Amino acid sequence: MSSPSLSYAAVLRAPHARRTFGAALLGRLSYGMVSLSLTLAVAGATGSYATAGAAVALFGLTVSVLSPVRARLIDRYGPRRALPPMAVAYALLLAALALLTARHDVSAVPVAVLALGAGAFPPPLGPVMRTLWSDLLPDRRLLQRAYSLDTVAEELLFVTGPLLAGLLAALLAPPAGLAVSAGLVLAGTLALVSSPVARSRAGTGEEASPAEDDSGAHRPRTGLLGGLGRPVVLSAGVGLCLGALGLLMVAFAAHRHEAAGAAWAEAALSVGSAVGGLAYGSRSWRMSGRTRLPVLTVAVAVPLAAAGTAPDLYVLSAVVGVAGLFVAPALTTAYLLAEESAAPGGRTRAGTWVNTAFNAGSSAGAAAVGQLVGRLPLGWCFAAAMAPALALALTALARRGRR
Repeated sequence: MSSPSLSYAAVLRAPHARRTFGAALLGRLSYGMVSLSLTLAVAGATGSYATAGAAVALFGLTVSVLSPVRARLIDRYGPRRALPPMAVAYALLLAALALLTARHDVSAVPVAVLALGAGAFPPPLGPVMRTLWSDLLPDRRLLQRAYSLDTVAEELLFVTGPLLAGLLAALLAPPAGLAVSAGLVLAGTLALVSSPVARSRAGTGEEASPAEDDSGAHRPRTGLLGGLGRPVVLSAGVGLCLGALGLLMVAFAAHRHEAAGAAWAEAALSVGSAVGGLAYGSRSWRMSGRTRLPVLTVAVAVPLAAAGTAPDLYVLSAVVGVAGLFVAPALTTAYLLAEESAAPGGRTRAGTWVNTAFNAGSSAGAAAVGQLVGRLPLGWCFAAAMAPALALALTALARRGRR
């Protein structure tokens, strides 16, 4: 049992924590809405789902590729100076997309240009909030709880965001979701930077090496990304599992002529992740984070590799829910390891690398498994999709054991 002084309530009782966290969540709700809103708005305006898919792909590409650049600007200039220009540019481009897609027979070219531009500017509110948590909570036991709470809350935003986007599309029009997304990110960002903890965090004014500590002494490196190698690689592995799983669950349900049933498996994954994340964050662990992360990755991959043998959707949902118990803990541990590995002037970039690796792994997993479905039995597709993450985790454990 954890001490009441180390509870989730204690995290939120920290000075300025609720104000800062609430502002970050308000802005991050925009990211839960924007993909579906963009898809619906572009498809309605152009009459082409191919154009809508291309616009979402261009948007996602620039979001991912330029994430480290945006994080570097925040580390260098501080959130108060760097975040508002990003939020204003992003909100204006989303508003322009909303106005453009409110018409009919829109050309694909301006849609693609605006989508590409919007993807360059979304302020990285998640990595910034995790950086601010480390300022708010010097006690690392409380920091683990804060990161768990943050990861679970972010996952819930990506469940409620599409529901809100769909509701706006049904009640008003699809472009309304883009307009609301623009307003949310602008309001959340401005509220975040007005928080005292954000105002007190100045940038370094120069490039910081992730291998330096507070005194400027170099930390030992363990590969291409230094201490970030393990959390980045294993986050990509977890993302690969989940990206592949989304398509595999749809294929599993469609094979049994119950396509809508895939939603139950998705819900089981989200519920399992939320429960596991909160339980994980509430406990203290003797095993080091560098060992816990590959163990948690194995715990995600093994049930999902076996999920394809489930006899029906009920069993599939149960197995997916069990795997979900370890998703938020794995990501929480990856963020904690990234924070430990980063110099004080490079924390936003460290968290962003983990986030980017997860998203890249998710995209790669969906693309790769799309080539397998229909060519291999579905059970083999599940096993093949989870094999890379399992191999990465077991390799990390073996290297840890040799040391």
